[in-house]
Amino acid sequence: MSVFEHLGEEFEEVVFLHDPPTGLRAIVAVHSTVLGPGLGGTRCFPFASDDDALRDVLRLARAMTYKAAAAGLDLGGGKAVIIGDPRTVKTEPLLRAYGRFIESLGGRYVTAEDVGTTQADMDVIRRETRHAGGASESLGGSGDPSILTAYGVFLAMRAAAQEAWGDGSLDGKRVAVQGVGKVGGGLVSHLVGAGASVVVADVDAAAVDRVARSYDVETADPSAFHTIDCDVFAPCALGAAVNDRTVAEFRCSVVCGAANNQLERPEHAGALADRGILYAPDYVANAGGITNISEEFRPGGYDPDRARRSVERIEHTMARVFQTARDRAVTPAQAADDLAEERLQAGARIRLEEAAKQ
Repeated sequence: MSVFEHLGEEFEEVVFLHDPPTGLRAIVAVHSTVLGPGLGGTRCFPFASDDDALRDVLRLARAMTYKAAAAGLDLGGGKAVIIGDPRTVKTEPLLRAYGRFIESLGGRYVTAEDVGTTQADMDVIRRETRHAGGASESLGGSGDPSILTAYGVFLAMRAAAQEAWGDGSLDGKRVAVQGVGKVGGGLVSHLVGAGASVVVADVDAAAVDRVARSYDVETADPSAFHTIDCDVFAPCALGAAVNDRTVAEFRCSVVCGAANNQLERPEHAGALADRGILYAPDYVANAGGITNISEEFRPGGYDPDRARRSVERIEHTMARVFQTARDRAVTPAQAADDLAEERLQAGARIRLEEAAKQ
């Protein structure tokens, strides 16, 4: 399949970045700028092939468009990948070269941290470009976005509890958290504080030990973690947690977590519904990070109290998604897409009207 066949008619821009002196090999995908600059994190990962990297960045960029639109943000969707092992390729020269490439895009893409990149990396990249969010507060950034991402997922889970059981309290609910990195670990903190019974798993044994010591939660083998008997299954690692195998083996009432692209294919939303499992669309639940970073670009700069209030809208947005799904007799995944597409269409109409006046 050629590059242009991958892109179809959706993507506005895809840029391949190569800097031989530093070894930088990266791809930036801008899916849509209808509502504003394409904001999305930079993922650093040792992809098996360039085709795999391209597929990943395109899928993630599209999801960011829908995430920003559903969250009511004046932002579009974009994403970037740096190809390589983050433990070895992320030198200062490479990150600064990457920052210069981002600057050359003229603000059409705004980056932030993602899997394999950190706030410290954003601080380095920000030395070369204005278009990097999530840097240290001392540099005018919003700091670590994982804190409010975790809070937003917790609020989305409360909305899912209200929809599933008629009560938004998670007290006494058994929640299985798959992946306890910064976001998953933060989610565990909120859940324990709310009285939930939590069981965790991660391929990183050190991360599991750290969370278990901090919160005295149950641990389990990650290899068959999706079969845990629980009220809520929370995927907080990489995507495709809901797939042909797992969808038949879940023993939960709700799927709500922080991972991107939890459905391996769109039809898995219907498969969950057929089993009576409520799915909280991932890009609605995990919008806390992008919402937090968007506050950096508001007049007057970043305000942490305002950012927290903005993230608290996630609970209302998720409740609206569930209501729309019921009203239209569709899955929550389709309802979320519908709400996002309606906002994108409205934004496109406004642009056309403004262009007609010029």
